[in-house]
Amino acid sequence: MEKFFQVGIITSTHGLGGEVKVFPTTDDPKRFRRLKEVLLDTGRERMPLEIQGVKFFKQFVILKFKGLDSINDVERYRKCSLFVARENAVRLERDEYFIADLEGLQVRDEDGTPIGVLKSVMETGANDVYVIDLSDGRELLLPAIKQCVLEVDVEKGFIRILILKGLLDEP
Repeated sequence: MEKFFQVGIITSTHGLGGEVKVFPTTDDPKRFRRLKEVLLDTGRERMPLEIQGVKFFKQFVILKFKGLDSINDVERYRKCSLFVARENAVRLERDEYFIADLEGLQVRDEDGTPIGVLKSVMETGANDVYVIDLSDGRELLLPAIKQCVLEVDVEKGFIRILILKGLLDEP
């Protein structure tokens, strides 16, 4: 399981006082108000940064970090990702999972027979869609709904599914 989750990407500086404009990669950008610290991934290291201030502008979050007080201090972090440790991640409801924990899980049919691997999750708005690489080389797009997703066991590393008629053409 992933230990860190990406919550945003620094897109640019904001003003001269060390603020940065962040594109949020979390479902809930307002969560930045509750965060006290993030990890900045520079490509060479992950360094902890204490959040001093949070503002919102259009689809962006404007962050001010403690000790970074000028545009010169933050300019080099453009395009860097911000992460939080799992213990600081949002609390999930029952039957909710982090996408990073689902990707790579073995996919089994309703009888428990392995049929492929979950490659990625597409977020469509209405419901997520699981992109599954099947063992026979085909790709299955499966809606992540209760009728199709019978069981998810992140700890044991598998998802058990039911492929509804018409979702997969026979070879």
